[in-house]
This record gives sequence, C-alpha cells and structure tokens, in this order.
Amino acid sequence: MFYRPEDGHGLPHNPFNAIVAPRPIGWISSRGADGSDNLAPYSFFNAVAYVPPQVMFASTSAKPDRDGTKDTVANIRDTGVFCVNIVERAAAAAMNRTSGPWPRDTDEFTDAAIARAECATIACARVADAPAALECRLIQIVELRGAHNFLVLGEVTGVHMRDDCVVDGRFDVTRFHPLARLGYKDYTAVSEVFSLERPGE
Repeated sequence: MFYRPEDGHGLPHNPFNAIVAPRPIGWISSRGADGSDNLAPYSFFNAVAYVPPQVMFASTSAKPDRDGTKDTVANIRDTGVFCVNIVERAAAAAMNRTSGPWPRDTDEFTDAAIARAECATIACARVADAPAALECRLIQIVELRGAHNFLVLGEVTGVHMRDDCVVDGRFDVTRFHPLARLGYKDYTAVSEVFSLERPGE
C-alpha cells in the first residue's frame, strides 16, 4: 500500500503514529504565571542533544481557552521552564487521566492523585515518584506547519533519578518498564533489553 498524506489514506484510522512507534512519553509538568500546576503527557517527545543535554516535545492540538494551543505550551511561554517526567508502566492509569481535556484551572496532580515535589533548578513541580525527571529551561518554541502544531525545545538543567532505578552505576529501565506510545489507543512497555557494539568499538 502507498498513499500521499495530502490525498488521505483510505483506512478506518490514520496509520502515521502506528508507523512511527514506539515513542517515549514526555509527561510534562509546567506551572502557570499564576502559580497553578499542570501535568500532561506528550508522545511526540525525545532527547535531541548531549552537550548541553536538550529535549523536545511537540503539541498538536488546542483548547478554546488557551489562544491556539494547550495549557502546557501556554504555561511554558509565560514562565520559560518545564519538567519532563518519565512514565513507568505502573503509572499508566494516572498518566492517562492527566491526558483529559480539563479546564485550565484543573490541577492534574490533585485530580489524578499524583504526588508532587518541587524541582531543584527551576520553579516547577515534578512527579515525585517518577523513575526520572528532567528539569528544563526553554530554548525555543517553533511554530510548525499546520494548525496548533508547536515544537518546544528545552535545555536540561537538573536530572532526578529514583534510587531503585540506578543499578551498578547505570540507569536500569528494566526496574520500572518505561511506557511508550504506539498508534491508535495502544501502548507498550519496555521489558527486554539487549546490547550491540558499533563497528570499530
């Protein structure tokens, strides 16, 4: 099968995000200029550089009360900071709860009964029990083609790792099974790890 996106795929559901999968989930916490906390998952998320460490996520929809975007991007525009919380398999239900189209004054930490802690390098909350959390300062928000599509780039200024996930000096994902997004309504969790050496190593 071949299709041009501009012509449509002719399938019952869009296959694009099933093809580009699995995708790590950035559970993004942000704080509004009024001090209110927000927490929402984004599956267009990844690390993009080592030195300095940088990450990105993209927001692709909008809420009527947020001027063409969503709470997360609006908050980051106002404050210039955010935190990426890594989602473990055990937190799937809580993460999913925070994905709802709640009013801007909803505190997802409270709504989903998620423990929060203050970040160390930025004025923002983080998921207290997350396997890892990356505190970030905004580098740039890029407006992408299409309605409501924004790419957010941040520099990591602080890294939290849960003690039980550090084994023999390595961050061990098998201790918590990172949750990842597939297509449609599907998810997966990392349960198997193998190593390869690059040629010449």
